[in-house]
Amino acid sequence: MRPIPFLPVVLFGLPILEIAVFILVGREIGVLPTLALVILSGFVGLSLLRSQGLDILRQIQAELDAGRMPGEAVFHGALVVAAGLLLILPGFVSDIVGIALFLPPVRAAIWRMLRRRVEVVVMETRAPRQDGYDRPVVDLDAEDYGRRDGGAPGTPWRRLPPN
Repeated sequence: MRPIPFLPVVLFGLPILEIAVFILVGREIGVLPTLALVILSGFVGLSLLRSQGLDILRQIQAELDAGRMPGEAVFHGALVVAAGLLLILPGFVSDIVGIALFLPPVRAAIWRMLRRRVEVVVMETRAPRQDGYDRPVVDLDAEDYGRRDGGAPGTPWRRLPPN
């Protein structure tokens, strides 16, 4: 896997940018309104994450019920979670990016750009049976089988003599 060249720039540059924007906004509107905006954006992020997240979960369920893979819906869900986290984090730059990610046209544009790189993989898992057998179970009704007297000795299916 190739290293991402812009990752160090983002990791070090974003906090510096956020601090600079805090200072600029604080200078323009004051400290208390700036802090109020940061707190308000956190609450907005929580409420949008809750409402949009539930909508995305309904879309994923509808896709699964229709027998389709919910790749796009899962991608939109991941972007909604990222948007909510960006709004919850303090900072105006992250808030702008978070608000943009909550907008469905922005998410759709990102999906169109990345869908060729996204691969949805279906994995099937099966839990081991409790009785130790890993074979299919045949469930029969009483009329589907019959008994014979004198089954093989030592088997639990032979009929025991009455007491």
